[in-house]
Amino acid sequence: MSKREIGESRLTLPQVKKILGDIGEENLDQFQRRTLDYVNKFSKVDPDKAEELLQTLVKEYEIDEAEAVQIINCMPETVDELRVFLAGGRKIIETAKLQAIVALLNENRTLK
Repeated sequence: MSKREIGESRLTLPQVKKILGDIGEENLDQFQRRTLDYVNKFSKVDPDKAEELLQTLVKEYEIDEAEAVQIINCMPETVDELRVFLAGGRKIIETAKLQAIVALLNENRTLK
């Protein structure tokens, strides 16, 4: 019996948290429980907001999906912190656009 890949998609930490939470902690194996513990500690936005943010960053701000996922996972608070995630890109993004992205992140940030 051969294995085949069904599909692959990038997920933010809040999305992983929701998926594992829906399964139920009692039904998770050891690796999944460790993953759930990690995402509980480091998720900085609600799962529904994370999906909205991902779509907004990709469509409106034209950021690659991989970069957008990392931005949502870390939720940078300043333009300088945001630039770290975009440094590998080939295009230069205006400071005003970066400030708008930081403002968007701050609006959706979950306070802990």
